[in-house]
Amino acid sequence: MAPTRPSVDYLTETLPSVVPPIFDQAQGTTANHRKNIVQLRKVQEKCAEITEKTPKGERLVGERAFSSIFIDMVNRILPVKKGVGVADRIVKFVAGYVTYITEQDAEDDTMTSRFVAKLLKHLLAGMEAKDKNVRFRVTLLVASLINGLGEVDDDMYQLLRHCLIERSRDKEAVVRVQAAVGLAKLQSGEDEDDLEEGQEPLSQILLDLLRYDPAVEVRRAAVYNLPTAPETLPHLLARTRDVDPILRRTVFMGSLGAAHLPDARVLSIAQRENVVQNGLGDRDPTVRKAAAAMLGGWLDQADGDVLQLLTRFDVVSSNVAEDALISVLVTRPEVFDGIELDDAWWTSLTPEKAFLARVFTEYCVNNNKTNRLEEVMPVVTALAFKIQDEYNKLVGLNVDEDEDKVTEQAFIVGELLRVAVNLDYADEIGRRKMFQLAREMISQGSLPETLIPRCMDVLSKITNGERDLIRLIVDVVTELRVGDGDVETQDPSRPTRVPAPADDPEARRREALIDYRCLLICTSLLERVNSPWQDNTVFHGLLHDVIIPAVRNKEELALRDQGLICLGLCCMIDQSMATDTFVLFMQQMNAAGEDDELRGKVMKIVLDLLMVHDIATLVAKTMSVDAVPALLSHMLQQDVPEVLAVAVEGVAKLMLAGMVTDATVLQHLVLLYFHPDTADNQPLRQCLSYFLPVYCYSSSDNQRRMLEVFPLVFANFAQNEEEEDATPVAQIGLMMVDWLDPHKAV
Repeated sequence: MAPTRPSVDYLTETLPSVVPPIFDQAQGTTANHRKNIVQLRKVQEKCAEITEKTPKGERLVGERAFSSIFIDMVNRILPVKKGVGVADRIVKFVAGYVTYITEQDAEDDTMTSRFVAKLLKHLLAGMEAKDKNVRFRVTLLVASLINGLGEVDDDMYQLLRHCLIERSRDKEAVVRVQAAVGLAKLQSGEDEDDLEEGQEPLSQILLDLLRYDPAVEVRRAAVYNLPTAPETLPHLLARTRDVDPILRRTVFMGSLGAAHLPDARVLSIAQRENVVQNGLGDRDPTVRKAAAAMLGGWLDQADGDVLQLLTRFDVVSSNVAEDALISVLVTRPEVFDGIELDDAWWTSLTPEKAFLARVFTEYCVNNNKTNRLEEVMPVVTALAFKIQDEYNKLVGLNVDEDEDKVTEQAFIVGELLRVAVNLDYADEIGRRKMFQLAREMISQGSLPETLIPRCMDVLSKITNGERDLIRLIVDVVTELRVGDGDVETQDPSRPTRVPAPADDPEARRREALIDYRCLLICTSLLERVNSPWQDNTVFHGLLHDVIIPAVRNKEELALRDQGLICLGLCCMIDQSMATDTFVLFMQQMNAAGEDDELRGKVMKIVLDLLMVHDIATLVAKTMSVDAVPALLSHMLQQDVPEVLAVAVEGVAKLMLAGMVTDATVLQHLVLLYFHPDTADNQPLRQCLSYFLPVYCYSSSDNQRRMLEVFPLVFANFAQNEEEEDATPVAQIGLMMVDWLDPHKAV
């Protein structure tokens, strides 16, 4: 016999007692959801059989009754706040039920489609509710239902889209999070070509949430749900500098992980280096670990070939590749153990090979793995011959024809010289060969400027102390300046050249180029020696013949600038010279005019001298020691961002060392930190972000000094709070109160 058709009484007598227990079980655990979904579907199908004939047609009273009681069950969780488990399980149950019945009945205009449309319209009507909990639950339900809806008509899609966009601007962050999830699900199927005029693409709305939303949980939701695509990558990469460490870690582990980014070469070299720099330099250890794991994934993409990994970076002109390689050597010990620098390795050197050899060498030295270094590195003599071969190749290249090739070859030679610095020179034959090579290279006018410091490092390692090194460099500079030309011999121990005729501009230009190279060599030397000036009288000749004339040169500005740097380094070694010359640097700083580069260089010299020498003694012949704070305050009023950053860093060092204790100077630094005009001056902001809390926490005296300037700073910004981009006064106050916390003082 055919089964009997249920009567209308089922809807009033049985249905109210069948549906609630199903929801009651579903809210207790997700383990019974599947069973209850199947049971509820049977109830829905039974109700759908109950209809009522009217003059206008058949009324679907059963469907309506089931939809009503189902929606009534859903309504009961809408006022429940976030985090309540029973409500969260009902949301999962409802989403699972919609997905199940949609899969069972994919046709249009059926019991299922009518039920889903009614449920969705009911939920969307609650999107504008005053109760924030209702808006949260409704948006959560809608976002959870989207993947299980199947096809919806265009009107419903537009309504759904509009409501979610409105909730993405909700004042409650928890609502915006669910709106972002829902929009991400809709966005995957959106075709921007089909958008109506004036409609904003959902991808752009999600990117705006990622970039501008103040709530970190909203930005996280956007990151979790945005696809890794060319148009989204720049914005995802920008989140590697987000204030939230969890979000930064998510970018490295998710968006930039192997699952979402199967080939790092999708990024440009600049983007790769920026990502690695941000990740490995992050202050949070979990973010650094995630960045290291990302690099390990890049290595796997290169089939474990570390040289192939290095081609992902610009090893010639960037320092990021070194950090990346060291990270791989640390996290992948098998890579370190597998490096073999055999004879074939050195036969055809590339920038990546030379770079790997140098970083490997320094890594072994810095981590006490000298036995491993001795296993793979050639003897000093062999390396010296290899450097000679590579340098000969460099000399044979035509700079005008292939500048990039010259740069790469110079880089290879430089890396080999850096390798040479870390070798053992117990072998006298190897030591002599390397010394002869470095001495010959630095004496040649054709040696690229970038290799002068590298040769100086080798000579500094091999020579017997600073005195021998200074004597050697004096001889080199004398040879370069005198050469084969005319020589004045008033002092046989100090030959000098005859100046070029004033009416021969070409000869004077060659003379200036030689002097400039000599100044570069002197600079490189002075950066590496600390011996008292009186112990190295042999250098005095260069001071009077090369450095001081360069400082006085008004025709060749590059010569003058380099001469000032050399003179500043001389004064760093000798306090009496610094005292005599300090007034010159002050004059040069004031006379720089619009030459911002010169002003920055001289300002560095002045600040370094103040840091190195006793301030009272240093300025004794120039100004009163009481005028030094005014000098520093004047430095902190520079208009050029780069020069101002130099001044801020130097003054911050002086204050952190306790060499300057003036409250007015501290007030200038605090004002600069919060002032909107310095918002884009990242070097300045980063310097002060470190300095101000460390300065206060390191001393109770410093905190009292900060307390002294607090009301002045606070009043200044309170009066100008209406200015565009001004830092909120409340934020300024909270930060300064935190700096003044006596419990944090060390």
